[in-house]
Amino acid sequence: MKPRAPAAAPLLLALAIALLGSGCTGGVEGTPGAVGLRDPYFPGLGNGGYDVTHYGLKLDVDPAAGRLRGTATITARATQHLSAFHLDLAGLDVESATVEGEPAAVNRAGKELTIRPAASVDDHMREGRTFTTVVRYSGSPQAITDADGEEEGWLRTADGSVALGEPTGSLAWFPGNHHPSDKAAYDIEVTVPDPLTAVSNGQLVARRTEDGRTAYHWRTTEPMASYLATVAVGRFTTEQARTPDGIRLFTAVDPESAAASEDVLARIPEVLAWSRARFGPYPFTSAGAIVERTGDVAYALETQNRPVFPGPPDTGLLVHELAHQWFGNSVTPKTWRDMWLNEGFATYAEWLWAADHDDVPVQESFDEAYDSDANWAFPPARPPAAPDLFDPPVYGRGAMVVHRVRLAMDDDKAFFALVRGWTAKYRHGNASTDDFTAYVEEETGRDLSGLWDAWLYGGSRPAREG
Repeated sequence: MKPRAPAAAPLLLALAIALLGSGCTGGVEGTPGAVGLRDPYFPGLGNGGYDVTHYGLKLDVDPAAGRLRGTATITARATQHLSAFHLDLAGLDVESATVEGEPAAVNRAGKELTIRPAASVDDHMREGRTFTTVVRYSGSPQAITDADGEEEGWLRTADGSVALGEPTGSLAWFPGNHHPSDKAAYDIEVTVPDPLTAVSNGQLVARRTEDGRTAYHWRTTEPMASYLATVAVGRFTTEQARTPDGIRLFTAVDPESAAASEDVLARIPEVLAWSRARFGPYPFTSAGAIVERTGDVAYALETQNRPVFPGPPDTGLLVHELAHQWFGNSVTPKTWRDMWLNEGFATYAEWLWAADHDDVPVQESFDEAYDSDANWAFPPARPPAAPDLFDPPVYGRGAMVVHRVRLAMDDDKAFFALVRGWTAKYRHGNASTDDFTAYVEEETGRDLSGLWDAWLYGGSRPAREG
């Protein structure tokens, strides 16, 4: 169940902001960072005034009791002279906070933490300076029901838990700047009772056992949006390997799903090599998968380096989630309105795979999507509201936009060069729909406003041809 803020939360938040902006004595000079980044669908998500560069998360998990104790060490660069700043966190109890080693005042209103550093660290809070915040917290992390009715956040499974964060669930298990525009490197250390295993993003750099509990230290050096961070705790069959070009593979599979997953997971190197030829160099140093048992979670998610599957995946789903490592994970949307750039390209990757491996021409996949009324409910670049972000037009009509660009170019070699250039230009960054349309027009030297008006923004179904 989605945790509810106290009824007085909006009033308390407004009071805290007013006090912080009033120049009251005893704290840092400057002005408070913004509450929320005014995302079109989640205006309160994320925070202004700083850019996180690294999260160091130490989590002690007790699955039987459903409890978590955490320490978050957040390194950030101030983008203004900060007198205070905000962190997103849902449900969990904050025990203490420090900034640059000095105790900091903490106010809470619903899912917003307001951190006011001590006056002695003022120099660290000036624009361009780096500062480190340590937050200690604990409690029973909860699932969050998102706008489309699915559960995310910290989900209990038959033998443990899994954290899934799209679009807002990551704030259920660690404090931070939970908007996709603020990407960071991560070190996540998770301690769990034996014989459970804790799996996260990136590479396993250390494993330490003491008194029947094991700490697993995972490191992600490439920038990652918070919604792509994951922790899976349970009884897993794990395997490690390397692809021919040196990418480290780590798979973790619930024993109940192991036999049915084996053949598909064995194709990860093949899918990565095929994707690389079309989309450009693989943007990370590790890859793999987490496969839960059927019924533990309701959907797959492209968590960075290591997608989570709700049971044994088929090859098409594997292709889709691995394509997201380029589209969504490396090239990440600037706002949630740009979601079609993730899902349209990942869906198009499925069409390309079907053409190359199943003798299903891409045009046939396009025609099938075109004939589906569900794909015409709204324009992919303008979902009406947050509950619509994961609806068919974002996926199917998004893929149709990609194909219309290919048809307009009428040159497959040039089209795939265009795609590889897109993933290179915004590698490990953020991009918007406007960035994409401007990039395509610049690279092709063509005015494609008619294409965008009809296929990306149009309210009705355009003619199939033309």
